[in-house]
Amino acid sequence: MPASPTRHWLIKSEPFKYSFEQLVRDGKTVWDGIRNFEARNNLREMKKGDLCLFYHSNEGKAVVGIAEVSREAFHDPTTEEDFSAVEVVPVRALAREVGLDEMRTDAVLGKMMIFRRQRLSVVPVTKTEFDEILARAQRPPPADVPVARTRSSTRAKRTAAAKRTIAKKREPPKRTRAHRTSRRSKREM
Repeated sequence: MPASPTRHWLIKSEPFKYSFEQLVRDGKTVWDGIRNFEARNNLREMKKGDLCLFYHSNEGKAVVGIAEVSREAFHDPTTEEDFSAVEVVPVRALAREVGLDEMRTDAVLGKMMIFRRQRLSVVPVTKTEFDEILARAQRPPPADVPVARTRSSTRAKRTAAAKRTIAKKREPPKRTRAHRTSRRSKREM
């Protein structure tokens, strides 16, 4: 039986929840938590070896890497309902991010499913669209389109600072010699 041709997909994730860099560090992940029936059906159509454009949504709004489906659809372990998950592994980061505005202004990419079904976190991509994203990632960004910028490093710094602040609030106040002395002097008065 001949192997089925590779299909292409675009998967979205908010970088502060799960970034492409985290996928690279983890080596693989279960793509779960999808609660839209159309997106669930797209997951069920994915086959092992299919390639996915990894898109950072909300922050960055850009395609940042390529992942590959390593395990076909199975029951989503995060729910008892009829939803599915797949497993993906990183292939490689793009040489440069291809931003949403850049994609929108292109004649080919402007017709992508991401613009027609904006709420879906998993959408099919044609081979032509996939190849155009890869080609654009190898070229400098067009001068008339803003470059996608991620704020994940800034967010990480803010999150780390917030964690330090919370940890300090939880620590009991340190009893210094001056503090003990001032308490004694109040008792003596």
